[in-house]
Amino acid sequence: MRGERFGGILLLLGAVGALVWVNSPWGASYESAGAWVPFDFAPSALHIDLTMRQWALDGLLVFFFFVVGLELKREFVVGELRDPRRAMLPIIAALGGMAVPALVYTGVQWAHGSDALRGWAIPTATDIAFAVAVLAVVGKFLPAPLRIFLLTLAVVDDLLGISIIAIFYTANVNLFYLAGALLTIALFGLVCRHAARTGRVQAALVPLVLLAVAAWWLMHASGVHATIAGVLLGLVVPAAEDADGHSVAERFEHFWRPFSAAVCVPVFAVFAAGVALSGDALAAAASDPAAQGVFLGLVLGKPLGILLATWIVVRWTASELDPALSWLDILGVGLLAGVGFTVSLFIGELAFAAESPHVAAVKAAVVAASVVAALVSGTVLALRSRVHERRAPDAAVAG
Repeated sequence: MRGERFGGILLLLGAVGALVWVNSPWGASYESAGAWVPFDFAPSALHIDLTMRQWALDGLLVFFFFVVGLELKREFVVGELRDPRRAMLPIIAALGGMAVPALVYTGVQWAHGSDALRGWAIPTATDIAFAVAVLAVVGKFLPAPLRIFLLTLAVVDDLLGISIIAIFYTANVNLFYLAGALLTIALFGLVCRHAARTGRVQAALVPLVLLAVAAWWLMHASGVHATIAGVLLGLVVPAAEDADGHSVAERFEHFWRPFSAAVCVPVFAVFAAGVALSGDALAAAASDPAAQGVFLGLVLGKPLGILLATWIVVRWTASELDPALSWLDILGVGLLAGVGFTVSLFIGELAFAAESPHVAAVKAAVVAASVVAALVSGTVLALRSRVHERRAPDAAVAG
């Protein structure tokens, strides 16, 4: 259960199952399950009167982001990204992968004289859980640096995406709760460092769990997407190796990865992927300017922006691609970043009023674009995996 392929397969099965379920004659039961509030006894002031769908997206997915944060912290401290020139590549690529889709979307709206400019941020998002799942399933022999490139790019993409939501699409961000969340995360990091320095990590687990829960609650109550707490908590865990050759980050990742892969990610997929589709909805999306902008932004804008930004950094700075990677590998990751899904759907709901004719069309476009991006990138990366397998049969397995 600690392997990426296991979690990836479960996530994809959960997503397919959700799509079949919601578009079946029993689709109403899917909506009922997602809308169920299991903790309706809690005071609304606690901000935990969430539906099952919200618990899956804001609660369980935090564990996945925590594991991702731990892995990135290790890479920044002792891994591929400890060299700033290497770390800069996926960070700048993420910026290009957000700017170009936004420009593509805006250009489509201007060309049509559309009133849907408010949806410019919809195609800027990458769904890290689905992207990592596709890479894990098809890229058995891809170089490990490619996975790190995708992880870093997707996390930066998510952090910027949540910032966009907070600035442009959220009416109220409670700065008091947000400051409390950041202070709690900082305290979590200090306790981790003290425990690592004194060798008493086991004894510190209870206060660490309490601090992590408090950080999640405060982040959620602030109005900022709670999954950000997971990434930040992972990034403050010490990653320097101790006398035994291990780190606190490595131990935490080893412990939490099976729960993330076997429980959190599949349940998230079931409640995130259920989008009702029909022939009429797809036909309406094909003629809707907002849907056209979203589709083109994800399928074309994402890979173009990532490739262009990466090429500019390599061409005009001291940064360079990892020797194990080629530009075709970067193209595959760029295509894979077009899997927008959850965050794109979320921004779409915020961008347009519920009664807007763009809402259903945009949802259909996000699903269609994500499926196309997953299939095309999966094909490209599977072919690249075979190439890397022939070149180096004993190469490190990505995931």
